Amino acid sequence: MSLAYDTTDRFLTLAARLDAELRHAHPRTVLEAAVETFGDKLALVSSFGAESAVLLHLASKVKPDIPVLFLDTGMLFGQTLDYRRQLAAKLGLTDVRDLRPAYQDLATADPQAKLWQTDTDACCHVRKVLPLDRALAEFDGWVTGRKRFHGGSRLALPVVEQADRQVKFNPLANWTKEDLDAYAAEYDLPAHPLVAQGFPSIGCWPCTNPVEEGEDVRAGRWAGSEKTECGIHVARAPGAIENVGGDI
Repeated sequence: MSLAYDTTDRFLTLAARLDAELRHAHPRTVLEAAVETFGDKLALVSSFGAESAVLLHLASKVKPDIPVLFLDTGMLFGQTLDYRRQLAAKLGLTDVRDLRPAYQDLATADPQAKLWQTDTDACCHVRKVLPLDRALAEFDGWVTGRKRFHGGSRLALPVVEQADRQVKFNPLANWTKEDLDAYAAEYDLPAHPLVAQGFPSIGCWPCTNPVEEGEDVRAGRWAGSEKTECGIHVARAPGAIENVGGDI
């Protein structure tokens, strides 16, 4: 059996055990367990979007030097870039890493920056999936801000899972929108400026719209299509990291 499969089996067993132990735990307890398990081999992935402040604040209390991986796709709202700088400084996060698409990937797959108009999956692959895969290669575990109340494939989201030969932690999986709002209010966390303009979920500007009151939180993401995820939380086969411009 190869080392890759040995690692996958070991992390699958570890993830199952941790999920059983932490499935009802407070998000801070989940983060503390993640740090205890992986130490400097743990990263947190954040969009610095509409709901990001809560998880980032929790992380700042547990491990302020945790590597925070931020995908700067080249198509983010200016407000998101400002918010990323201001929030990181306010929370004292000391290792926020801006991940950008590789020049060669853009030159090959999206030279005119118009790929989003014809193939949103391919655009997300080049601008999000590939940069994140490369950055995560040095880590054994990572933390996400996904929650079950977002619906869709997230309804059955575990607190801890094994994914692509790594262990993924979802500390906020159990929390509701009311839980997030209460926490943000308690600690006076600043909101993303676009939230007040009707954006409850924020990605790249070409593929993010405001939503009407009562609509699903993520209804403004890739509106009018069946797409609900950018691809970074979709399991991929080994070697997929190099598949630029192909069947992605």
